[in-house]
Amino acid sequence: MNYTTLASDETLQATVKALEVNNVHAEVVENGAEALSRLKELIPKGASVMNGSSRTLEEVGYIKYLKSGEHEWQNLHEQILAEKDPAKQALLRKQSLLSDYYVGSVHAMAQTGEFVVASNTGSQLPHVVYSSQNPIFVVGAQKVVPTLEDARKRLVEHVVGLEDERMMQAHQMHTKLNKELIFHGESPFTGRTVRVIFVKEKLGF
Repeated sequence: MNYTTLASDETLQATVKALEVNNVHAEVVENGAEALSRLKELIPKGASVMNGSSRTLEEVGYIKYLKSGEHEWQNLHEQILAEKDPAKQALLRKQSLLSDYYVGSVHAMAQTGEFVVASNTGSQLPHVVYSSQNPIFVVGAQKVVPTLEDARKRLVEHVVGLEDERMMQAHQMHTKLNKELIFHGESPFTGRTVRVIFVKEKLGF
């Protein structure tokens, strides 16, 4: 399977409908600039925001915008990095799990409205699963595959190797597929609003 081919408009719309059935709000935008614009619209002033490490967020300009300070959000990631005391930094990391908004991406999206997120440490997974009230995932259209089985194959056969190369270049260390999350849907009684923004561009791995 070619894991870099952009999904068609018809496939994206079908996946949007499948996500809605699973209580995940989804939409499609044309490009990264539109995705960034939507994030600015969706996250209100004063909200606390946290994000995971994401090539996709870098490519749409979200990380640069976050670091610029031109927004009026509480940038929890910046606060964590600014704290040099290890004990205090660890406490801030724990407190960040309760961020109002979490912005990230997924490693593969099935047309069934299910998606896969994997991690070496698992630091971002609590946000995805439960702790952040408003998780938003920005997803390049090349990440959409037919089935959940295909999504897991995409992770193992395509993403892990590329992420390992990135980690070696950036940090001189290998990654490892330690933790894998399959998101089938969101229970309405949690009160959370889970969103996916599909971008009709190749973003991330």
